[in-house]
Amino acid sequence: MAGGFQSDDDVIAGINVTPLVDVVLVLLVIFMITAPIIYQSAIKVKLPQAKSGEDVQKSPLSFTLTQAGELTLGQEKLDWNTLGARVATLGPAVSEETAVISADENTAHGTVIRLMDILRQAGVTRFALNVQSKK
Repeated sequence: MAGGFQSDDDVIAGINVTPLVDVVLVLLVIFMITAPIIYQSAIKVKLPQAKSGEDVQKSPLSFTLTQAGELTLGQEKLDWNTLGARVATLGPAVSEETAVISADENTAHGTVIRLMDILRQAGVTRFALNVQSKK
């Protein structure tokens, strides 16, 4: 039949890949959203507890210090020698941001001060220390 009419008895041989692509794209978006959360939770830090802690807004300058002295900015591991240069690449707006420091409760005080000193030299003037609220 030349009119394009197809009877119910004909077998459809084509595969519709649109639903497959939709599912794959949704899974990709889900993994892209959850990957940073999974990575951030993989950093083992036991925050000190305080009753007077306040909620802090998200900051592009979120530093994490582990007990061993390892340093991360967001999800990126940093070397102490390149920290100042890395912060300087954020531009002059860095002086308007608050650096949020999440240090393990067993981290040496000198390590936190070293981080704050390097950040001050890079132009950061506001700091917040992250704590866990006491119940």
